[in-house]
Amino acid sequence: MVPVRGDGKGDNAFAHAAVVAKAFNAHVRVVHCRPKPEDLMPYGVVIPTFMRKQIEEVTAKNAQGEEDQLRKEFQDLAVDMGLPEIPPTPGQATASFAEYAGKQVDAVRHFGRLSDLVCVPRPDRQQNLGANTLKSAIYSSGRPVLMCPPKEQAPASIGSHVAIGWNGSLEATRALAAAMPFIKGADRVTILTTGQLDHAASAEDLVDYLGHRDVTATIVRFERKGNIGRNLLQECETAGADLLVMGAYHDSYERETIFGGNTQVVVDEATLPVILVH
Repeated sequence: MVPVRGDGKGDNAFAHAAVVAKAFNAHVRVVHCRPKPEDLMPYGVVIPTFMRKQIEEVTAKNAQGEEDQLRKEFQDLAVDMGLPEIPPTPGQATASFAEYAGKQVDAVRHFGRLSDLVCVPRPDRQQNLGANTLKSAIYSSGRPVLMCPPKEQAPASIGSHVAIGWNGSLEATRALAAAMPFIKGADRVTILTTGQLDHAASAEDLVDYLGHRDVTATIVRFERKGNIGRNLLQECETAGADLLVMGAYHDSYERETIFGGNTQVVVDEATLPVILVH
């Protein structure tokens, strides 16, 4: 599932999703979130009937124009990416465009829970775009989230070299399980670790676990220098990984957002696709 709106970031997320779809013969559902007029009404203010009607008419007109533009962009990009606009078809990568009346966070909750992967653009905190959508995808969909970095063009492949951020935590364990199709299909798998939590599985345990699934993995230990999230990104670049798999927000979302936790640094600074699971 790829939630889109008229913020100029949907094309990039769809392009990344298309790369994944072609690798797994999957279906990409692009969902445009059309705002409801009542969501745009001033809260706690009495509005005359004629003014309410004007707001509703303008909202409907703008929403229709945005939908038409995004649908055209989707159709053009689907052709460029080689994805036919047809219903899900076994053994073939396909795509479709759907409309949802309401907030984007609600669309993610509605469609994301029956999607294998939710693809969202990396949030832009300077412009205050995308943070709520990412939060909804991570906390409300119950599905793995592929955060797509801002790129002029999506990479030719995603997941040929998978890096796993491992600390034995519950979040990392869930991320590992959710990303197993990528891990099993990778040419290389690298486990990035600084150590382990008390009473948690070690990186060596993870190597054995993956080995039982015909996956060969190597361990890269790194010394924590400052923020671990930034360390992970640096190690991914050094190793040449094209996908990072990690648990998200071991600390609370609010705490990390305010104080800059490990996950938040990855969200703010990642230049490669990242699978995030809480």
